[in-house]
Amino acid sequence: MKSVTIIGSGNWGSAIAKIVGNNTAKHPDVFEKQVKMWVFEEDVNGEKLSEIINTTHENVKYLPGIKLPENVLAVPSVVDAVQGSDVLVWVLPHQFVKRICSQIKETVKPGATSLSCIKGLQDSSELALISQLIEQELGTECSVLMGANIANEVAKEEFSEATIGCNNLGNSAMYQTMFDSPYFRINTVADTQTVELCGALKNIVAVAAGFVDGMDLGGNTKAAIIRIGMREMRQFCKVFTPSSQDATFFESCGVADLITTCYGGRNRKVSEAYVRTGKTFDELEVEMLNGQKLQGPMTAKEVYNVLKSKGIEAEYPVFSSVYDICFNGKAPQYLIQVLSEQ
Repeated sequence: MKSVTIIGSGNWGSAIAKIVGNNTAKHPDVFEKQVKMWVFEEDVNGEKLSEIINTTHENVKYLPGIKLPENVLAVPSVVDAVQGSDVLVWVLPHQFVKRICSQIKETVKPGATSLSCIKGLQDSSELALISQLIEQELGTECSVLMGANIANEVAKEEFSEATIGCNNLGNSAMYQTMFDSPYFRINTVADTQTVELCGALKNIVAVAAGFVDGMDLGGNTKAAIIRIGMREMRQFCKVFTPSSQDATFFESCGVADLITTCYGGRNRKVSEAYVRTGKTFDELEVEMLNGQKLQGPMTAKEVYNVLKSKGIEAEYPVFSSVYDICFNGKAPQYLIQVLSEQ
């Protein structure tokens, strides 16, 4: 039987813990019943968050109003959380992954496997995926789960889909059992890098969509941003992962995730507020996200560095414009100006 640990306990991490906790309990022939969830410890109204979760079975800070399965155990030490676990499910902001890997690399069980739900890239002039970082740092095979998944909606059991990218057939079947449910349907493909890239790149397009909303432009403009953004996502994947399959873009990790992120989610919401308020992204992250992290601007920077190193940034007007607006002081209207001149 496989023991499972969730590394991360934000709103998406807690929603994932609910799914995994319920499914492991239903399959005692495959999984150990208890699922450990690493919680970055913080005080909530004078109580420790991990103790609140273990007592009330609710993450009152990041996923309030949703009951977690009683077999999900909040653990405040990441080293203790991964001790003896066969499956590590990563659900935390991508900028923290390397630090966590360094803390647990001596503890990870030999033969353990990882699955990343993280939508981001490493900060490098060369394309470097988060799954590759986990594999390199820990020596564990790492699959990925991406899709059109707003955490609160999934936690409320509103129907949605997700895509798992996994090249190992044995692990593919295990992950299908771990995640698939009547309200969270899973499709597994072998095109792992494309699945992961779609999950990261769509956040840049969502920032652009938020700028459109903030400028009070209409549905035609947003549709154009989504179409051009999808084209750039596909083009990027084809350039940097030539084995990328067109069919993957029609999975939940592709077009569906792009659409839902451009109409909902934190990147669109905060980017709209960036235009309307004139506040910085750092200020808005603190004000609007209740401790969650904003991924889109950082991913735009990481992608721009890769494009710049190849001298092809002009071929990606949405990606490059978002970077210039976020980091070079360009006004949000610059996005439309660049696209109108193409």
